[in-house]
Amino acid sequence: MRERRSDAVANRDRIVEAARAELSESNGAAAELKLHRVAKAAGVGQGTLYRHFPTREHLLAEVYRGELSQLVGSVAPLLAEHAPLDALARWLDRLVEYARVKRGVMAALEVPAWQDLYSGQHHRLDGALETLLDQGKAAGQIRAGVDAADVILLLGALSRIPEAAWAERAPRIVAVIVDGLRA
Repeated sequence: MRERRSDAVANRDRIVEAARAELSESNGAAAELKLHRVAKAAGVGQGTLYRHFPTREHLLAEVYRGELSQLVGSVAPLLAEHAPLDALARWLDRLVEYARVKRGVMAALEVPAWQDLYSGQHHRLDGALETLLDQGKAAGQIRAGVDAADVILLLGALSRIPEAAWAERAPRIVAVIVDGLRA
């Protein structure tokens, strides 16, 4: 397979970022994602968008993968700059935005496509969370006996928040989870 040209890579990156921005503006409502607006915001023609992403689902999957990569990649810098419990709290705040995008992607993708996308990626999220928890336990800031699966079950409450209450309730739920994790 030959390498892509740098302008093609830059176009692809701009398309993904424009789609992410559109999703953020629409509160994660992927069904409302207008591809012509994404192309315009990215500064590319619709043909270029479709060359990179033949369907809305391909684009949404790439946005989801990018969000997950940013979330997972933020663990080490957060731990380097903050005490473990504070790093976990900040990471969970980022997770709220990820959850909003994930919710929109889940709603827009067919179940088998979503399951394929998630099954190949969820271990990365689990590993990132486990790293944060382990560091917090080692520092005596996070209670013993809690693992990533426990926290993910608690975070499942985010899926039950009505969209209209998201901005108010999601941060509050995360704060309650963090308080419950304190040693």
